[in-house]
Amino acid sequence: MDLVLKNCKLIGEIGDYHIKVDDGKIADISKSPLKADEVIDIKGNYVLPGFIDPHIHFRDPGLTQKEDFRTGSEAAANGGFTTVIDMPNTLPKTNTYNALKEKIEIARKKSIVNFELQVGHNELDEMERMMELNPISVKVFMDLESDESLEKIFHDLSVLKETTNYNGLVATHCEKKSIVEAETTRLKEKDENPAIDYTYARPSESEDESVSQAIELARANDLRLHICHLSSRKSLSMVKSASKSMPVSWEFTPHHLLLDNSAYNIYDTFIKTNPPLRPKDESVTVSDLDETSIIGTDHAPHTLEDKTKDTWASSPGIPNLETVVPLLLTEVNNGNIDLRIIPKILSQNAARVYGLENKGEIAIGKDADFTVIDMKRTGKFNIEEFKTKAEYSPFDGWEYQGTPVMTIVNGKVVMNKI
Repeated sequence: MDLVLKNCKLIGEIGDYHIKVDDGKIADISKSPLKADEVIDIKGNYVLPGFIDPHIHFRDPGLTQKEDFRTGSEAAANGGFTTVIDMPNTLPKTNTYNALKEKIEIARKKSIVNFELQVGHNELDEMERMMELNPISVKVFMDLESDESLEKIFHDLSVLKETTNYNGLVATHCEKKSIVEAETTRLKEKDENPAIDYTYARPSESEDESVSQAIELARANDLRLHICHLSSRKSLSMVKSASKSMPVSWEFTPHHLLLDNSAYNIYDTFIKTNPPLRPKDESVTVSDLDETSIIGTDHAPHTLEDKTKDTWASSPGIPNLETVVPLLLTEVNNGNIDLRIIPKILSQNAARVYGLENKGEIAIGKDADFTVIDMKRTGKFNIEEFKTKAEYSPFDGWEYQGTPVMTIVNGKVVMNKI
């Protein structure tokens, strides 16, 4: 069936619009009424290009007690996301042809939103096989690698770009392994380690040195670089400078933008994440968002048991898919963010970086992925109402104004609260 969305507001446009969908694509956009088998009244809410999260951990396969592609994709839809990009640190790691093929099959069966998969690095012949399955990029956890290993990985990726259809995009987790190891050893010599010590075990210096190294390696090997969960102000300055002479992009998480490391005194290990929250004078904030920014939630759920161990043993990660959009829209309503950048930071820029050519824009011929937002609706986060398997969030109980009320994936409504 074809579909028409009526009474839609579009950001930057005056008046209400009608959007027609046919065969999962946008077929028409008009101020005049359009006919279709099914008509949905958007009731004057804003319709935005479907939101894209370039950084999620759905834990499937191998860690599905924390999340799986069904619950994770339901959380994505509930949070207003139509496309997600999953990370390779599952069990087994998604760094072989067989593991990638298995994850594709799992996601196809379970996911109610669009998905793409990143892969981990491996020996060159295995990576060449993986490229046959079209992963969207390669992820490198630099905090797990030595300098020598990183040199080889980036060189191998440059070769891979020449011998396969690999698009040359490398996404990096930037923390310097040697600094993290040295600082962690030093802090463990104390009699006690409160949760905030985790901040100092992985200091901003660790991220800054790793970001600098990633820029140098990507430039030397002619790769496109994407910095995941950038949290340090100095690192932000470095990537902005580098972006003038090479293809480099970066993403911010909601927790790094809205919280600093004093939150450890409130939330204890529930707020533990990599990279950790920064001291206030070193941290990125909402004021750093502009029309070039990208939001990546780093949705990383764990069980309560995993999150309530001690400072070192508890698992790092925060679930964010169902909180980030209301949090950002609240900042819009509070005058801290311009509404006009929301479709860019939550959709358009990620689509551009990751080569999702049919997404990120409301235009005839593009995929019919939409996120409908109600800027006036208020509420309070309640973790018991979330779709994720995670039973914790630092934002549980926070009040918001503005929220996604409908998510449409390829012309199919997968969430409706209008």
